[in-house]
Amino acid sequence: MSETTHAKGRCLCGAVEIEAKTVNPRMHACHCGMCRKWGSGGPFLALSCGADIAFEGEENISVYESSAWAERGFCGKCGTHLFYRIKETMNYEVPVGVFDDISGITFEQQICIDRKPDYYDFADRTTKLTEAETFAMFASQQEEQNS
Repeated sequence: MSETTHAKGRCLCGAVEIEAKTVNPRMHACHCGMCRKWGSGGPFLALSCGADIAFEGEENISVYESSAWAERGFCGKCGTHLFYRIKETMNYEVPVGVFDDISGITFEQQICIDRKPDYYDFADRTTKLTEAETFAMFASQQEEQNS
C-alpha cells in the first residue's frame, strides 16, 4: 500500500461490502476496555479511512452508539465488526481484517496503553499513548477543526 490508497473488503458472510477511497496504511491498536470487549478480549487493530467510504448492503449494518462522540458498526447477519466512526466528522476507523488486500501495512501506534491487560503484548516498536494522552489528542484535533 502507498501512503494512502483505495481498498475494498467485506464482512464474513458477504452481506456488507466496504470501499474506502483513502486508507492510511499505518495501523494502530486501541487497548481501551470498550475496544477489548468489542474485539473478543484483544485490542482493536484499525486503519484510518477518513470520511470517503461507501457500503453495499447498508441495510445489513447495525450501529451501536458507544459514546457521545462515536459509533460502532457491525454486520447484523454475521456480527463482523465493520467500523468505529466519529460522529461529528464521520471519520471511519476500520478493522484491518475487513480489507481484502492488506499488504504494506505497518504497525505504528498503540492508544490507551495504560488500559492494556497483562495477558498480551506486542513486540513491535510503536508510539504508545495513555488513555489521558489519547483523549487529549482527540480533543485538540476537535478544537483545530472547530477553529
